[in-house]
Amino acid sequence: MATHQLVTAEELERMGEQDFGYELVRGELVPVTPAGDEHGTLAALIAGALTAFVRPRQLGVVQVEAGYILARNPDTVRGPDVAFVSRERRAALGGRRRGFIPGAPDLAVEVRSTDTTLVELSAKGREYLDAGTRLVWLVDPQSQTVQVHEPGREPRVVSVGAVLDGGDVLPGFALPLAELFNEE
Repeated sequence: MATHQLVTAEELERMGEQDFGYELVRGELVPVTPAGDEHGTLAALIAGALTAFVRPRQLGVVQVEAGYILARNPDTVRGPDVAFVSRERRAALGGRRRGFIPGAPDLAVEVRSTDTTLVELSAKGREYLDAGTRLVWLVDPQSQTVQVHEPGREPRVVSVGAVLDGGDVLPGFALPLAELFNEE
């Protein structure tokens, strides 16, 4: 019987970006295909709205596709499409650094790709929550909805016509979904 060598976060980091990127799930490499047009646009709009809210208030940092080490032994490294890390959490994680970030962001945003099922997207959301993320937005362009996940609460769905808010993580942040899913 052949044994399978698990990959660590450090080994993944040394690999760099070959052809496509990878995430690491319980020590297994998972290829990540580059985002398509709709996916990339939605992620950019969300990152822009968050940055416009966070930066003038000096609340922390908004990142795009930064790698977070969510678990060890075996390692899990995820790169949310968009993330927010509060000033306090960033200081606790050691501030700006080269390489992957040990720990979870305060907010993780994942935009559903055409090749990702809702079950897979929800599983990824649970990984973030289990690692300590306080708010997860799972954006589904197909249904034009956002599933909002918070620890200890039932997920809720925000639809076009409603406003996505920052909850306890970013009080006062509001993004009307009609603006997010507007066609140009």
